[in-house]
Amino acid sequence: MIIVNEKQIPEAAIMAEMQYHPAAEKRAAMLKAAESLIIAELLKQRALELGLADENQLQDHSPASQDLVLDKLLQQEVLIPTASSAECLHYYQQNPQRFVTSPLIEVRHILLPAAPENDAERAKAKQLAESILTELQQASDFAKLAANYSVCSSKDSGGLLGQISKGQTVPEFERQVFKAQPGLMPYPVESRFGLHVVDVLRRIEGDLLPFNAVEQKIQDYLNEKVRRKAIAQYIQSLIVEAQIEGYDFAVSSSPLMQ
Repeated sequence: MIIVNEKQIPEAAIMAEMQYHPAAEKRAAMLKAAESLIIAELLKQRALELGLADENQLQDHSPASQDLVLDKLLQQEVLIPTASSAECLHYYQQNPQRFVTSPLIEVRHILLPAAPENDAERAKAKQLAESILTELQQASDFAKLAANYSVCSSKDSGGLLGQISKGQTVPEFERQVFKAQPGLMPYPVESRFGLHVVDVLRRIEGDLLPFNAVEQKIQDYLNEKVRRKAIAQYIQSLIVEAQIEGYDFAVSSSPLMQ
């Protein structure tokens, strides 16, 4: 049984809340649900204490309604600073890699099909891919091998995919290919479609975006980061001041409590 400042949270409410907190184990979902309901109750009690809402308004337990109550409490009780232009510039200068346009790469490939869940098929495709790589390392004709083996429509143009930027191919493919330097990649690249033999023909590095083009984005990011920290600290202060029976926040692993 959980009691928050003499207000009981019924077990049935926790069970109902669990559907919104999926977890690998039932106990973990139950703890997350209990924590969510305790925090909601603390916010409700504080809003009532300050006269920011009445009981009827707080009957709505939807996330949108709870966010509205939290916003009202933060406006009245928490000073949340906003990032200055100087702070944004400092972040820009310290993290230039975050503000570089996507590189462009020109690639050609040979796609050998293999279903992700078929281990035998994957092993067979990998063996064939390594055999093709060996041939290419011995100066075989890439276009000819693409025409013979690839199941991608690009086989009709020598396996050429043309110039691509990040976001144009599936993530598991681009994660590996965009790290590569020009030349034949020495190992097959796996994706949901199968195994790829990849040759990077050309690479054009991205350009650093000017500060004025990203200043608003940086400010939004920093403001949201500060806001999240302020919310966590505010909720923590409510927890410290409350009398809570049946739940120990000291052992909580919730990111909110970090």
